[in-house]
Amino acid sequence: MTFRHIAQIAGSAMSAQTVRLNTIASNLANAQSATGSETDTYKARKPVFAAIAQGAGTSVQVLDVVESTEPLRKSYEPDHPLANDEGMVFYPNVSPVAEMTDMMSASRAFETNVEVMSRLKGMQQSLLKLGEG
Repeated sequence: MTFRHIAQIAGSAMSAQTVRLNTIASNLANAQSATGSETDTYKARKPVFAAIAQGAGTSVQVLDVVESTEPLRKSYEPDHPLANDEGMVFYPNVSPVAEMTDMMSASRAFETNVEVMSRLKGMQQSLLKLGEG
């Protein structure tokens, strides 16, 4: 495996984790948004990743960002300005605790790939120094 292939894998993984972090941020930003109908309620989103073989190398690709199938949170709040005719208010199916855990995992995965790129750079510099002597 060449340095270029290693950099391609780590770079694509960093891009995928960036999508994951942006999706998590969107979910957290909408976690408490209330609506009066199920159809208008924000649904948590999750990216779908795949390892794609390309010639001699591999990369991580985001195939899609899908909506969660978890049920929405319903709350009986007849005095809420967004309550429907039955007094129900709908909240997104976002769990802030699960999202924060996922965010920590994505951050660590990103940091790991940054470390791979850093070590790759160090190996390339060491290789160039061998050629100087």
